[in-house]
Amino acid sequence: MNLMAFFKTYNFPVVFTRAANVYGPGQQLYRIIPRTILYFLTNKKLELHGGGKSVRSFVHIRDVVEGTLLVARKAPPGEIYHFSTPRNISILYLVQMIAEKLGVSFADHVEVAQEQLGKDSAYLLDSAKAQETLGWQGKISLEEGVTETIEWIKSNLNEIQKQPLSYIHKP
Repeated sequence: MNLMAFFKTYNFPVVFTRAANVYGPGQQLYRIIPRTILYFLTNKKLELHGGGKSVRSFVHIRDVVEGTLLVARKAPPGEIYHFSTPRNISILYLVQMIAEKLGVSFADHVEVAQEQLGKDSAYLLDSAKAQETLGWQGKISLEEGVTETIEWIKSNLNEIQKQPLSYIHKP
């Protein structure tokens, strides 16, 4: 809001981007995709909060980076762009897909848990403006991106297992 006020008052050259549910190799381990992969590879039970009913649209980090570069190069000051995919899936579907890709039993590796307090039922963004005005298009499918993330975790598993699996707040 401060930057938008600077833009409106002083014509400060700023543009804004928003992306939710960004994933890919190197992502924090407490996020659902790397956490699921890691738990399945190490035979830990994954807690599926609320039965996985929440809906998300996952976008690969390289697609977000490409969009951000387009915004930096082409967007007029003061504009706002969202980066997302039109594919909205449940967390349950995502976890089932990862189990299938890893060849593990969903039933043996997942435990339904109570929904987390304050959890949003959906995180969805509309990227039509970025597509229409900048020509941005997400190129990496969820299946491709999850496979890439699985391979990254497998090839770095020894080091990854030394890292904390839960969020650590850094003041």
